[in-house]
Amino acid sequence: MKNDDHAAGGGSSDAAATSISVFGAGYVGLVTAACLAGLGHAVVCMDTDAERVEQLAAVASGGPLPFHEPGLAELMAGLYRDGRLRFTADAGEAVAHGRLLFIAVGTPGTDDGSADLRHVLSVARAIGEGITREVLVVNKSTVPVGTAERVREVIGASLARRGRADLDFAVVSNPEFLREGSAVHDFMHPDRIVAGADRPAVLAELQRLYAPLLRDPVRQWLPMSVRSAEMCKYASNVMLAARISLMNDLALLAETLDTDIEEVRRGMAGDPRIGAGFLAAGCGFGGSCLPKDLRALLHTAADAGLELPMLEATEEVNERQKLLLARHVAQAFDGHLEGRRIALWGLAFKPGTDDLREAPSEVLIRALLAEGAEVVAHDPMAMPAARLRHALWSGLRFAADPLGAVAGADALVIATEWPQYRDIDWARVRRCMAGDWVFDGRNVCDGALLAARGFNYRGIGRRTHEGAAAAMAVAR
Repeated sequence: MKNDDHAAGGGSSDAAATSISVFGAGYVGLVTAACLAGLGHAVVCMDTDAERVEQLAAVASGGPLPFHEPGLAELMAGLYRDGRLRFTADAGEAVAHGRLLFIAVGTPGTDDGSADLRHVLSVARAIGEGITREVLVVNKSTVPVGTAERVREVIGASLARRGRADLDFAVVSNPEFLREGSAVHDFMHPDRIVAGADRPAVLAELQRLYAPLLRDPVRQWLPMSVRSAEMCKYASNVMLAARISLMNDLALLAETLDTDIEEVRRGMAGDPRIGAGFLAAGCGFGGSCLPKDLRALLHTAADAGLELPMLEATEEVNERQKLLLARHVAQAFDGHLEGRRIALWGLAFKPGTDDLREAPSEVLIRALLAEGAEVVAHDPMAMPAARLRHALWSGLRFAADPLGAVAGADALVIATEWPQYRDIDWARVRRCMAGDWVFDGRNVCDGALLAARGFNYRGIGRRTHEGAAAAMAVAR
């Protein structure tokens, strides 16, 4: 493709500004749109939800984002006021604006585990029906291998119906690797940028776009085929998921052998071939990516006639792990939870976000309520979303602060590793509680310290510390 649509100026002397449209004002779309505008490009972000578009336009006046992401609202507000970032619900306007057209819509999982591509293909149709010049279509959505070919076919069919089959366009795969809670930083300081295309000129144009972010191009810039780029996103996420599930399996073994999985983890992490990332045992993984992408890759394998037992086990272990805390609580009370008050610290699937999608806390709460327990929950960010999501769950209440959640509680369960839970005054917590059990689903606490404060402590794959005995030992 020719590269004749760049204007002078922009956020870096190394890259000229260009016109960019981002389809999808969800998590990935908003971060992508704001960060590209921050690099000096003229960006239009399009979403079919007109109310969401109005809400996003109001961010410049101090309005809230639809989700929590540190630094994003402030970045968007400045760019919107400067005119470098606009929002629209008109797909035609977005198509007309951009030379680079980013598809960043959701691909939710279906009942059979496959990725729902309706939104991706709907954007492809809008592009095919509206383009009047050469464009580069950049797929940032997480999609199965072969999706770029389907997008290309949809756009090509629309152009043929319009009698414009002569228009040149390219479809590339440029998957995102953004972590919720640090997405703006991750975009602006990428570990790697994966770009899949079948034409060197297209790869060169995309590399120019990202040039200001490439401190070490040889290491960070990873060009490859389109299909390999599509698979790379799934492969990365299932690798992380597999590490977590393996550690959770090892944690169960650690308990039976009277070892401490945290000590084992430190020994493993010291091996540079293993490293420390995603090596913590806990109550299971959640979020919008790992569970969905694991199921989607399993569905892709099944369609190809393959069985992937390791990935199947990864999912099975995670589902088991989400129920582990509820089983621990039930065991502590001899299976009788009727009328028990259980404090829950943490609702979001991870700290730094308000995202409840597939969070272990969801499974835990349902299990405890089913056994007749009352759950009083606290989370620094996710309670507004939880109130809406679980308005009909009788037996679930919310507390304004962590101490309010534990007031009169028979047990405390920690499901999200927010730092304020680790650093709390445990002597005050003990005075507030009626019972003495702490179930640490993220292994954030010092079990011996809690036992010395009079708690009975149980983590995941860690030695159980009995508070009464420890307190007596301290007194002696």
